[in-house]
Amino acid sequence: MKKILLFIPFLFLIFSGCDTLSQVAQTTVNQSANPSALEIGNGLKQALEIGTTKSSDQLSAVNGFFANAAIKILFPPEAQKVERTLRSIGMGKLADDVILSLNRAAEDAAGKAKPIFVNAIKQMTLQDVTNILLGSQDAATQYFKRTTTSQLAESFKPVVQASLNKVGATKYYGDAAATYNKVPFASKVNPDISDYVTQKAISGLFVEIAQEELNIRQNLSARTTPLLQKVFSFYDKNKK
Repeated sequence: MKKILLFIPFLFLIFSGCDTLSQVAQTTVNQSANPSALEIGNGLKQALEIGTTKSSDQLSAVNGFFANAAIKILFPPEAQKVERTLRSIGMGKLADDVILSLNRAAEDAAGKAKPIFVNAIKQMTLQDVTNILLGSQDAATQYFKRTTTSQLAESFKPVVQASLNKVGATKYYGDAAATYNKVPFASKVNPDISDYVTQKAISGLFVEIAQEELNIRQNLSARTTPLLQKVFSFYDKNKK
């Protein structure tokens, strides 16, 4: 930890001379030497780019949400009574179609996340680098939550809405809500589902990013470039 802390003043010089880390050229990595402050900054940037890109790519693929039990989108809590009622009256297929279409909408939206994360990486300050490098196992994930959530919501919402319409989610959920709302004495539910799917898509994305961050921090095989191997190997040896 002491050795890592010694790099902080040098990181300050790097950030003072460059607008973003991406403006610093990559150099040949000498694995036998301790990483320079330049390499530490670039290594962290590289790790964040790898983790966020992989997360976005995985979740934007077909079944990225639907086949992932940890983030699969189900009926909203207040509408689960709708699902139960539909299944009890023999309309389980409609309920299944709703769930599938909600996840397809989230998968469509997830692909829009990459440029937002890249921009957040470019805007990193010295304090951000320090906090992530020396912080908790999910320090990078928390950084992205603070800096990208509102922009993700703004970017995801129209994509989610368009996708809901494209894959039939608006119709499926609207049909499900309308059918349920006709049940005698049932309390009415809101047929608009886009806000819910947007928030669940963002939440699922951060779950995936947290897993990728932990993987890079703990799993040697996840450090897929010489620079990542050098920086995180040095961190492993000096973090205690």
